[in-house]
Amino acid sequence: MIDLHCHLLPGIDDGARDLEQALLLARMAVDDGITHCVATPHIHPGRWDNTLASITETFVAFKAKLAEEGIPLQLGMAAEIRLSDEILAMVASGQVPFLGKWEGDRVLLLELPHSHIPPGTEQLIRWLLKQNIRPMIAHPERNKDILRDFNKVLPLARLGCLFQVTAGAVAGDFGQGPEQRAEELLQEDLVTILATDAHHEVRRPPVLDKGRRAAEAIVGESRAWDLVRHNPGRIAAGHFVLAGVEARNAS
Repeated sequence: MIDLHCHLLPGIDDGARDLEQALLLARMAVDDGITHCVATPHIHPGRWDNTLASITETFVAFKAKLAEEGIPLQLGMAAEIRLSDEILAMVASGQVPFLGKWEGDRVLLLELPHSHIPPGTEQLIRWLLKQNIRPMIAHPERNKDILRDFNKVLPLARLGCLFQVTAGAVAGDFGQGPEQRAEELLQEDLVTILATDAHHEVRRPPVLDKGRRAAEAIVGESRAWDLVRHNPGRIAAGHFVLAGVEARNAS
């Protein structure tokens, strides 16, 4: 399986606090059947002021450590970018760590505030699309506006956004509300990928298969595997030779 949203890189956000925990999370991912993952630390201006350069430095060091430790996890690098006006400058200056590509567009993992969908979100999305950047909305099933009203997600879908649902939400680990919204997103065929959004070995573990099995009960085995193998492999083909080959063979 391929995980395109996780916070494994040590010491740069609210994910792995240090190298020891990062290696533990990597081993847990492998044990769950994850062969490839793209680390997506937060870029959240004023809270997590990561940059393309700082993420790259941490990524290169951690990737070397995985090899040194003999952990068979193929690692790529992107970021989970909080919705903000700073995105415009980041795009203009070439400072966005993209998740990959989808139908020729670059994919940006976009995090909305948990509390609501801010005014102006649709305008920013339209601007990104004009730059051939496709937003992938991170964990929409946990956004409080969408929890209150499922229809709030539909304008984003109509614009062409992709959606990443957290595997643990499908499995019920975030409570009834997110589980229900995750199920509805799956039923409406709005989910592009499942991902772990791993932060911690207990509170937010790098476990994808439990969510895949829960999704299988909703959309069937073939579609569930698409969400953890084919679609993420297609998006991240530029990060991984093997994932790229798998994605082409599966199309």
